[in-house]
Amino acid sequence: MRLPLTAKYAALPEQFFAALAPTPVKAPSLIALNEPLAEVLGLPINALKTEDGLSILAGNAVAEGSAPLAMAYSGHQFGHWSGQLGDGRAILLGEAAASDGQVYDIQLKGAGRTPFSRGGDGRSALGPVIREYLVSEAMAALGVPTTRALAAVRTGDIVLRETPLPGGIMARVAKAHVRVGTFQHFAAAKDLGALKALTDFCVGRLYPGEVGLDPRDKAAFLLEQTIVRQAGLVSHWMSLGFIHGVMNTDNMAISGETIDYGPCAFMDSYDPAKVFSSIDHQGRYAYQNQPPIAHWNLSCFASCLLPLLDDDEDAATAQAQAMLDAFPHIYEDALRARFSKKLGLDSKEAGDASLISGVLSWMEDTSADFTNTFRGLSEGKVDMEQDARLKVLENRWTSQATSAEARQSAMQATNPAYIPRNHQVEKAIRAAVDSGDDGPFHRLHAVLAKPFDTQRGADAYTDPPKPDEIVYQTFCGT
Repeated sequence: MRLPLTAKYAALPEQFFAALAPTPVKAPSLIALNEPLAEVLGLPINALKTEDGLSILAGNAVAEGSAPLAMAYSGHQFGHWSGQLGDGRAILLGEAAASDGQVYDIQLKGAGRTPFSRGGDGRSALGPVIREYLVSEAMAALGVPTTRALAAVRTGDIVLRETPLPGGIMARVAKAHVRVGTFQHFAAAKDLGALKALTDFCVGRLYPGEVGLDPRDKAAFLLEQTIVRQAGLVSHWMSLGFIHGVMNTDNMAISGETIDYGPCAFMDSYDPAKVFSSIDHQGRYAYQNQPPIAHWNLSCFASCLLPLLDDDEDAATAQAQAMLDAFPHIYEDALRARFSKKLGLDSKEAGDASLISGVLSWMEDTSADFTNTFRGLSEGKVDMEQDARLKVLENRWTSQATSAEARQSAMQATNPAYIPRNHQVEKAIRAAVDSGDDGPFHRLHAVLAKPFDTQRGADAYTDPPKPDEIVYQTFCGT
């Protein structure tokens, strides 16, 4: 089968990747195909549903036009330099030109061993495939920049983790899979030519209108835009109570998309110090730490670009530092704008930051459910008399010219009723893994596709977990 793919990354120098095909699996079967996304990508939907199409999605065949490869990168993991990492279980198939004018990577996760597997089996268990499909598509529906799920496949193979588990493969789509760690890989090797080529590639892919920039200006432009994108991305995470869980530099995409949904989770009760990841023993990637960690990761990115910014190291450092120093201000402005919309503030006033922090502190004191509280405020279902901090918000509403109906409608458009709650995701995973039942997955996915619309018969998906349903830890798929 031929797919309309190009191989731009495969045209980069050989040190950027290892060319290899996916490793075939035993008995693949399709769990889900994201038909709307496939249509945007210009992929043949009916053909992908055939045995030949399934073979490509499972890694059992290589489509004509594809140049499969595993990308090389390095990175800091939990603040410590890990050196070479790379795609240890992912194979980039190629790129598709979408109807929106953007070019997107198509990658298989769980596609077998690569030279970067570091002793791993290169496979994915089915559970992480279910989790990433549900959460990444929910994020897309919520308007968060994110990688997307094109397909989920059962492999028919067993993978060994703590116990034997059914295997899965996910076809993932991204504007680019280049990470901060990709730049770190070549900076560590002092490969200036590779850094220039990678910068050219990223600007050409993400900002095609800027390809004519002078090389120094191109590096500065890429750094500046990445800072802006990451500030906006993390502010969006924070406004939804989302915790990425493992913000290593190899998990930060230059495209500004959320990438690598491992031990991720959405908070139920609001707690700024909340951690879900089973491997984050020190709380480095707690909810409240995500903005400074993003800033730290961006400083790692900036250090890679110094040789491209200026031949004079001091001048390059000063230029990069000035751009990095802008991050907290860009982030705070983006965060305030998001929470102002969530709280129905129709204008910017000097006391907004205090008002927002007051509502959040009340939520923390009362262990209020993050999503349901904001949705309840947007529907007029929160008793504003119960706390002085809520009265401040109510008084602000009263002073605004916007009608209550218009305000509530605007708030409901930014405060979701449905998120991929941990216990619901776990139910879908358990059903798929333990009994081969994909019904809970499909039902949850359908609800999450319209997060801002009140849906008949979907009340259970808004319920916080019962005590015996609380998910205290989430786990990395590897």
